[in-house]
Amino acid sequence: MVDSQYYLPNDIGISALDCRVAFRLLSPKEQMYAHYLSRASWYGGLIVLIQTSPESANIYVLLQKIFRLQAPQQLEAAATAAGLSAEEYQAFLVYAAGLYANMGNYKSFGDTKFIPNLPKFKALVWESLAFKQSPGDMETLWGCCCEPLYSLEDKQKQLGLGEKGISAYFSGNCCLEDAEFAQKFLDSKVYFTFQSLDCFLIACISLPSADNCAVEGKSEVCCGKHEFEDSVFSVKRGDYAFLMEKVCQNLEKAKDYAANENQKRMLEEYIRSFTCGSVEAHKEGSRYWIKDKGPIVESYIGFIESYRDPFGSRGEFEGFVAVVNKAMSARFAQLVSSAEVLLPELPWPPAFEKDIFLKPDFTSLDVLTFAGSGIPAGINIPNYDDIRQTEGFKNVSLGNVLAVAYATQKDKLTFLEENDKDLYIKWKGPSFEVQVGLHELLGHGSGKLFVQDDKGKYNFDQTAVRNPETGELISSWYKGSETWDSKFSTIASSYEECRAECVGLYLCLNKQVLSIFGHEGEDAEEVVYVNWLNMVRAGLLGLEFYTPESKSWRQAHMQARFVILRVLLEAGEGLVGLRECTGADGRPDAVITLDRSKIYTVGKSAIQRFLCKLQVHKSTADVEGGRALYEGYSAVTTDGTHNFLRLRETVLLRKEARKMFVQANTYIKGDAVELVEYEGSAAGLIQSFVERFPDDAEEVEAQLLEMTSMDSRKEEPHTQM
Repeated sequence: MVDSQYYLPNDIGISALDCRVAFRLLSPKEQMYAHYLSRASWYGGLIVLIQTSPESANIYVLLQKIFRLQAPQQLEAAATAAGLSAEEYQAFLVYAAGLYANMGNYKSFGDTKFIPNLPKFKALVWESLAFKQSPGDMETLWGCCCEPLYSLEDKQKQLGLGEKGISAYFSGNCCLEDAEFAQKFLDSKVYFTFQSLDCFLIACISLPSADNCAVEGKSEVCCGKHEFEDSVFSVKRGDYAFLMEKVCQNLEKAKDYAANENQKRMLEEYIRSFTCGSVEAHKEGSRYWIKDKGPIVESYIGFIESYRDPFGSRGEFEGFVAVVNKAMSARFAQLVSSAEVLLPELPWPPAFEKDIFLKPDFTSLDVLTFAGSGIPAGINIPNYDDIRQTEGFKNVSLGNVLAVAYATQKDKLTFLEENDKDLYIKWKGPSFEVQVGLHELLGHGSGKLFVQDDKGKYNFDQTAVRNPETGELISSWYKGSETWDSKFSTIASSYEECRAECVGLYLCLNKQVLSIFGHEGEDAEEVVYVNWLNMVRAGLLGLEFYTPESKSWRQAHMQARFVILRVLLEAGEGLVGLRECTGADGRPDAVITLDRSKIYTVGKSAIQRFLCKLQVHKSTADVEGGRALYEGYSAVTTDGTHNFLRLRETVLLRKEARKMFVQANTYIKGDAVELVEYEGSAAGLIQSFVERFPDDAEEVEAQLLEMTSMDSRKEEPHTQM
């Protein structure tokens, strides 16, 4: 029997993201701008299929061909003819919706593979109108993906590097040592992000770009072969060329509707970046993006987050377009204004904080388009450390995502005492809003990295700055082109999310912060209690995303929350209680409790000490110390007070699937932009994707298959930039 964690349940939550009112309030020019940015994002988002797994694009094209000729309601008759029950057909629709929502057959949150929960997938394909019209093409497509569609061999159960899982960022013969060696080469050439690597004596590094042109700028690596430490690296451009060209074409059209010069220059640099594969151009575009303060239509696009790269350096494509929610943004603006007062409250010496806090934009947005493998609740970007440290960043909270993503039904609320459940449901939304604000602005936005640049110049006084943990002068820092991601590699993402979550927990105790969000008196105390309770519960839920066989974590945020749970359990004095029990249904269960009277004493002290350690290791590039600290708390063990491996089985037994979102499409009708929304269901999600590429769907699909085929034919070791 297959473990249920590899299926998407038929009753999975699927919600439509409501952006109708926000979109209609835009001017015709703003709507055109949003439309073309959305088109660029959707085309680029298809790259994620190729970044996720070798079979994802094939499955996507198979489904698109089926649903383009028969909508879900029409296909039901074919399903009946193929012998599927109503439950099996719903399982088919849920699988298809999951493939679209995650842009691949691995969950975007957790990196676990999911397979169809029905045995008659092939029978349905053969009964479809698409098969009857083009049996040869459909049979070929089926042959390309039928085996990996259902395969749950140990290596294929999750994304990972080498024997630990599947990765489209590396060829199958790459191990951690190969990835480290490739990173060493890239650091030597002042390279920052890349997409895939095949490893042997010769390694080929591919950069995503529309062209194979030369790039201006001496800090860019030139195409061709490079000898490095008795090995040869071959660098080429042109990865995802067809899709990158589509992205650039739509960004070019968006330029005509830009609101100001910063937006125009931003788009010009993005186009240059995506045409030539230039990281420097994307960084320059990001600088103009930061300068574009308070836009009505907000967006960002590129190879952004490195969560799914097993080495933690390569960016997955994403693009979002959203409209500002002015009422909620006013609260975040007030938080930004208070930042310079709140930052000194953080538990590290002033020397470990940025020299100048560059006040960012912090807005609440209603998402129109979010193309990629998943939609977060908040974002702090750009991810370029050198820009964030000296030029600034932006924070966004995605309001219409928060409104539907974290709604919880009492009968599905696990691991809490009954007297906590009503309180949790009432205050989870408001408390999470506070946590997201603090996490993004003062979590990711705080802390200094000590750097010695290529010219030997320090950004700190090496004769005066002392480690607060030891009292000694600091003895390590970032050198030359080293970055946070390149130094801390496999733990960088989760470690940073943990640091940001701790900042949120620590500063939510500040009454000024709570007042900014409209919480006073008893209500403020309830927000604090539920925020901390939610964090320790999330730490327990995080065990779902741990793989015992490889002793690895598959989701950065959930690993971070488990680490925080361990820290607060270690604090003792009854602050957090965690006990195993038997549920009312006779199955294993667990209950987690939090003593609210000890949050401001025991809890605050524990987070204060831990947060300071996290920042010191990060600031000083102390990889050895940081890794020992973080991996120690990340360990999922059977010894000690709690048997976390047994608790993991209980969590898996009672887990609730993560929600999926249905997004709207925009079309140009005459001189106006039309917004088309879909119902919040598997059928609605499927239909939104079928209608997403109305003019060139077959060409897009043919190119996806060609790109996938090229990847599978590569003989030399390869990595994507």
